[in-house]
Amino acid sequence: MHVAVGSENPTKVAAVEAVRPDARVTPVAVDSGVPEQPWGRAETVEGARNRASAALSATESAFAVGIEGGVAERPEPGGLWLVMWAAVTDGTDTHFGAGPSIRLPDAVAGRLRDGGELGPVLDDELDRDAVARQEGAIGVYTARQVSRTDALADAVAGAFGPFLRSRE
Repeated sequence: MHVAVGSENPTKVAAVEAVRPDARVTPVAVDSGVPEQPWGRAETVEGARNRASAALSATESAFAVGIEGGVAERPEPGGLWLVMWAAVTDGTDTHFGAGPSIRLPDAVAGRLRDGGELGPVLDDELDRDAVARQEGAIGVYTARQVSRTDALADAVAGAFGPFLRSRE
């Protein structure tokens, strides 16, 4: 099976490889069609859908996966939360899955509300480079109890599930 991933980010590619170890996985650099910092569930889901569709169009793959991380305000429990969504398409159907969500610290949330993007904000806060291509916010704020790859794999598995069930 050939699966395209609408990103060259190694954690996103590894998440797809973890869910589909039997597949040939091809990373494809595509535009998400949403802002660099997706805000809210709708925008994050749209980015995942756009990435999957673009990756499928760019390849001869059977399936394509789009993964998008974003942030969303929640009234209960309150605060700004990390969200992650995956979309899987075969060109006819598209299914979605979500990863775990955690509340972001107030200092980080404030910077995002002021227009920052989570990856660069984390790099600055932690005095590091490329956190988003490594453990990501989920890894940082769970003390690496949850890796970004594992969290994204949960979203990918949820999105792939309907395709796999239909083949049983």
